[in-house]
Amino acid sequence: MEDKVLQGSLAAENAAEEADISMSKPDYEAEILEIIRSNNSPRVMLEKLEDYHANDIAGAFRVLSVQERKKFYRICHPELLAELFEYIEEDDAGIYVNEMDISKASAVVSEMETDTAANVLHHIEKEKRTLIIDSIHPEIQKEIRLLASFDEDEIGSHMTTNCILISEELTVKQAMNELVRQAEENDNISTLFVVGENDEFCGAIDLKDLIVARNTVPLEDLIVTSFPYVYANESIDDCIERLKDYSESYIPVLDNSNKILGIITAQSIIEVVDDEMGEDYAKLAGLIAEEDLKEPLGQSMKKRLPWLIILLGLGMVVSGVVSMFDKVVAQLTMIMAFQSLILDMAGNVGTQSLAVTIRVLMDENLTFKQKGHLVTKEMRVGLCNGLLLGTMSFLIIGLYIMIFKGKSFLFSYAVSGCIGISLLLAMVISSAVGTLIPLFFKRIKVDPAVASGPLITTVNDLVAVVTYYGMSWILLLNVLHFSN
Repeated sequence: MEDKVLQGSLAAENAAEEADISMSKPDYEAEILEIIRSNNSPRVMLEKLEDYHANDIAGAFRVLSVQERKKFYRICHPELLAELFEYIEEDDAGIYVNEMDISKASAVVSEMETDTAANVLHHIEKEKRTLIIDSIHPEIQKEIRLLASFDEDEIGSHMTTNCILISEELTVKQAMNELVRQAEENDNISTLFVVGENDEFCGAIDLKDLIVARNTVPLEDLIVTSFPYVYANESIDDCIERLKDYSESYIPVLDNSNKILGIITAQSIIEVVDDEMGEDYAKLAGLIAEEDLKEPLGQSMKKRLPWLIILLGLGMVVSGVVSMFDKVVAQLTMIMAFQSLILDMAGNVGTQSLAVTIRVLMDENLTFKQKGHLVTKEMRVGLCNGLLLGTMSFLIIGLYIMIFKGKSFLFSYAVSGCIGISLLLAMVISSAVGTLIPLFFKRIKVDPAVASGPLITTVNDLVAVVTYYGMSWILLLNVLHFSN
């Protein structure tokens, strides 16, 4: 008993400590706002702001007024502002850069990662964008224009040129000297990329391996020749799975001549994956792309309406099918109460199969045999789950009808048996539908994520209605001759 009291006392103390920690956690945003809104000298404000992480400053930045932001631009040096823009949405970043004068904006853009700079410049007024690009160093101009030459859905548009390149002909000592020289301009130094005589990609060297290597060791012994890489003009969809399979901080991006154009960082990979998942999620809802909170009403309607019109027509077909079984409903009104159970389970199973199929279809090299295996596997899953859930429904619903509805044992379990069999058939068919429809759309070159989601929901409703009322008509009315 004493042990339990002691444990309870310790738990209470721990909870109190956690609450105190939570309450005492600094409010960085409020502190940063107070510094910017103070009457301190610019030098004092900058010294205080430099103690905070750029992400915390970015959080407070959104609360500032235009005048307060302009004050902030004058206080901060370009390096701090460039770091800050790494944590700000591109649309907002474009607005903020537009608020700066040309010289300040050019200095900030020059300090940004090239991929960030290219994306931010996309959201700046055309005239000002031209002036900013013309004002920055020619080498940076070249890098930004390189990134801008790729479409948004190509890997090249997400890369950065901030990386270390060394020749395979160097010695270990020369490679170290070259690293030190390039590190003044490039801070992504944990992995060094090796190029051959014609600047072709040869492999990579881990910084730690280079540091501990003796001068007598040939540089080629340190090169990892199987290091992963991607091509700049590859679409994100085609190589996203390969990028996710590696835990490397940087992956080189090559042109069609196998020369390194830049690298894609782990952070960029995470952002790309997140964007792709958001877009796919929107597509599964029947939208053309992920919507923005600021998107105009008319544009949102334009995205959604075409599919809704198609689904309205299919919904009318479902209603028409239900009306064909009005005699069944009239004689057995009780079965109406369990319609939603069949519809929901069929829809859930179809959606699960759809999610699995969309995931598998990201592999462009699937053979016909593999696709056939996917269909049969999903149907087997539907069959096994249907047997389990159908049996549970048969036992529980039969007992419910007998006890709470006062029906006979035979009638109760005849109805629940009809529900169980209908549930089994609906789940098996819905599994097949959830797999076959995206495969069909993929075959005819239509994005299965866009076309499949809403369509499968409606088709599965049709399957469930026909299965349930058809089974009720055959089993309950024509075989057992039941009625209310």
